[in-house]
Amino acid sequence: MSRQYIIRRLLVAIPSLLGISVVLFCVLALAPGDPFSEIAANPAIPPEVAASLRAKFGLDDPVWLRYLHWLSAMAHGDWGFSFASRINVDTLILQRLPTTLIVIGAAQILAIVVALPVGVLAGTRPYSIFDQVANTLAFIGFSLPTFFTGLLLIMLFSIKLDWLPMVYNAELSSTGWPWLWEQIRQSIMPVMVLGLFQGASLVRYVRSAVLDVVRLDYVTTARSKGIGERRVITRHVVRTALIPVVTLVALQMPIVFSGAIVTEQIFRVPGIGSLLIAAMLANDTPVIMAVTFVFACLVVMFNLIADVLYGWLDPRISYR
Repeated sequence: MSRQYIIRRLLVAIPSLLGISVVLFCVLALAPGDPFSEIAANPAIPPEVAASLRAKFGLDDPVWLRYLHWLSAMAHGDWGFSFASRINVDTLILQRLPTTLIVIGAAQILAIVVALPVGVLAGTRPYSIFDQVANTLAFIGFSLPTFFTGLLLIMLFSIKLDWLPMVYNAELSSTGWPWLWEQIRQSIMPVMVLGLFQGASLVRYVRSAVLDVVRLDYVTTARSKGIGERRVITRHVVRTALIPVVTLVALQMPIVFSGAIVTEQIFRVPGIGSLLIAAMLANDTPVIMAVTFVFACLVVMFNLIADVLYGWLDPRISYR
């Protein structure tokens, strides 16, 4: 793989991120509400103190000037100050980001582990009983919203069976293996909600891609040469069928992150999704801007990973 290709893709991503940041900043600046409204309404705080705070944070400056100040501060590693939490925004995000990435990463792994074998088997055996059952379950899976399946799992595994904790506990007192086991137990339901929702939609795409590939001439030629069916499927069909699936996984990352926001609220997972909701309720614009920009960076990063995987899946693609 060419290092120049990766550098070139990163350089292309910079204007995209700048454009996203401009749109996000303007939308937040024009949105109604004032982060210092509670301070202004507090009779114990003199008006001159509130005015000095607004001047310090530049809330009375023009939008374009505030954006340039924000961009310059971001370039120097200063992500701003949270009006609600009274701490630096980067500290808040670094506290919450690992939890979100672990939950989303585990959910994506679960979705791929479920979708690939089920979709391949359904695509190689079209209209069989297995295919019909898989399609029915897939339709049910991506038709149900994540908040509904989350509540169902809570009612079943937490309330009725009492197997799994209802709320995610970020401050476990145990250490070692007991701590790891509790982490796994409290992560099962959030990961299942996100993973099965994504896996249900991936099953349909994998099945469709496999159906398109198995009819191609080179697959028929491979079979006519006496190559075993399992080898034909694994080496010739699956590898080509995964190309559109990789594209889908990369393009669905915004949906995954939006689903993670809802899931984190249901299970009280201390991730950046729940941080974003809390910041929106408190009108904490520096946190909202930083979290949404982090989401945008993660989406761009996953699309870059998808571009890199294309070359491994399809040798016809050149990185030059």
